[in-house]
Amino acid sequence: MTPVFIFLFFVSGIVSLLTCLVVKRIGPALGLIDKPGFRKIHDIPTPTGGGLGVWLGVLLPIAAVTVCALGLNNVEAGSIDPETSTVFGVSLSKFPDFFIRHIGGFASRLPQLWTLLGLGSILVVLGTIDDRRGLPWQFRLGVEFLVAFAAVACGWRATLFMQFPLITWIVSVFWIVGLVNSFNMLDNMDGLSGGVAAICSFFLAAVAFAFAPNPVSGEPQYFLGGFLILLAGALCGFLTLNRPPAKMFMGDGGAYFIGFLLATTTLSITFVGDSTPKTAIFVPVCILAVPLYDTISVITIRLHNHVSPFVGDKNHYSHRLVALGLSKPQAVATIFLTTAICATGAFFLYQVNLASAILVFVQTALILTLIAILEFAARKKIREEENKLDKLLEKEKERDEKRN
Repeated sequence: MTPVFIFLFFVSGIVSLLTCLVVKRIGPALGLIDKPGFRKIHDIPTPTGGGLGVWLGVLLPIAAVTVCALGLNNVEAGSIDPETSTVFGVSLSKFPDFFIRHIGGFASRLPQLWTLLGLGSILVVLGTIDDRRGLPWQFRLGVEFLVAFAAVACGWRATLFMQFPLITWIVSVFWIVGLVNSFNMLDNMDGLSGGVAAICSFFLAAVAFAFAPNPVSGEPQYFLGGFLILLAGALCGFLTLNRPPAKMFMGDGGAYFIGFLLATTTLSITFVGDSTPKTAIFVPVCILAVPLYDTISVITIRLHNHVSPFVGDKNHYSHRLVALGLSKPQAVATIFLTTAICATGAFFLYQVNLASAILVFVQTALILTLIAILEFAARKKIREEENKLDKLLEKEKERDEKRN
């Protein structure tokens, strides 16, 4: 099993990197260039559109396996005999054992898989157009809700152990739209959004492989785990150009895509089964706690300042860490560490009883609350020092005027 997923990881990463290199070269001529501005942290124009590399890094390997699945012949009554079955005339027995055992299951999920990728591709196009010429936030949000509704209608929705479909539909739609925008808002420093997404992908893949077996077969959830490994590989390929100092940015298209895939994947993974505690329902919240925290805190600050939540600013988690005295790479590394700490708590949800699981969830919330308190206290002190400095400058100015 392991060699297969390592191979997929590197293939995805190579496809992503090569695509990014091409887009980096031709992107500026197509208008995919991010110029410095008030809300920007970079000083020189930088190519954007790296999300196209992530998109193709996921899409092309899946397309290659899909071609193999469509070329599978001599399959009788849903069973596959490696000695008689062929893939475009090549005996199936010549393929790896893991491929032989799972190609049939993969083929049965092709309609669902390509529907998912199709919906994600709509968001890639939406974000890329927004990168190039700008789109009203109302239009972008409207398309996001339509895509999320279509995804939920196609089966990507939470159950939440409820018998109220309307509630689960609403929660699922807002979960998708929320994460789509969370990773877009998190994309404000070199390597930040892509790095956090890669960490979350690895942790979710670990859950699918090792902690949450398929409730029907009892085997690891290979399909979803492999999908997350592909996504992680594509992100790592992109990050080779996006690490500080970034030579290329992801762009809205890539941020929308990774947010959408992580959202729908968490709605697809069976976190809770007969052999796992129901408290494991909190696993995706723990793993994705940092993007959610950033979004909620930024919106809260904007509303407190009587500013529209859809108007960009420098009040993000990363900006607040820099305001405390950290360098930008230090701020990014701190957020990576916070993401890993919160995500690690998700593993304990499979090992403890209800009371302990609640404590794990509360601990994650307290970690983020502690960070918020430290940020608030430090920012308050910084504002007080700035006010003192302003008063001193005003007094000095008044003295100069009196002397003159």
